[in-house]
Amino acid sequence: MDNNNYTIKSIPVDERPQEKLLKYGANSLSNSELIAVILRTGSKQENAIVLAQKLLREDGKGLKNIAEGTPNKFRKHYGISNVKASQLMAVAELSKRISAFRYEKIKISSPNDAAVVMMEEMRYYKKEYFKIILLDTKNNIIKVSEISIGSLNSSIVHPREVFQEAIINSSSSIILVHNHPSGESEPSKEDIALTNRLVECGKIIGIKVIDHIIIGDGKFFSFKEEGYI
Repeated sequence: MDNNNYTIKSIPVDERPQEKLLKYGANSLSNSELIAVILRTGSKQENAIVLAQKLLREDGKGLKNIAEGTPNKFRKHYGISNVKASQLMAVAELSKRISAFRYEKIKISSPNDAAVVMMEEMRYYKKEYFKIILLDTKNNIIKVSEISIGSLNSSIVHPREVFQEAIINSSSSIILVHNHPSGESEPSKEDIALTNRLVECGKIIGIKVIDHIIIGDGKFFSFKEEGYI
């Protein structure tokens, strides 16, 4: 059915997003169908599924448009009110918070393990976030702590804050993680200098810095893997 004016009610019952979700589970729905469930209704011109597809197609960014959405960006689409914009933003924020539960009882055996844990949360950030993964003696994740938000330099990321978190949580070792909003993952001179400083501090304190992961958009750079640590 090519006409965008068709309504959700005109779709066979078993193919309607909400009914499919209840009968077959959320994983049976496409991204646009999941967003349609959140929106519930579209407009006189477009049903909720078509409206969701337009949200995903904008600038070719897909779900990134939801993760980075603002009230103004959402309201540019006819059919999205303040209420619907708020619902989309609330779901995006909840997904980020829920992702924190993934940290529990995860063992880090390689740089890829650390990158996988942090990628979906950090690849969409518009600012540069610096976090640390705290590990126990068996390299299981104890906690992920946020240290700073903003440009990465020694005045914002201070060893005191980094190792204070590690000491409080009885961490045996840590992995440094930060993102590049540009989507690129290659380290800057500042990244390298900060890493060296924190590695040396860790040696003095007795808490080893085993890696520094830079998160790009779907890719990562590991200081350990590339021989910097």
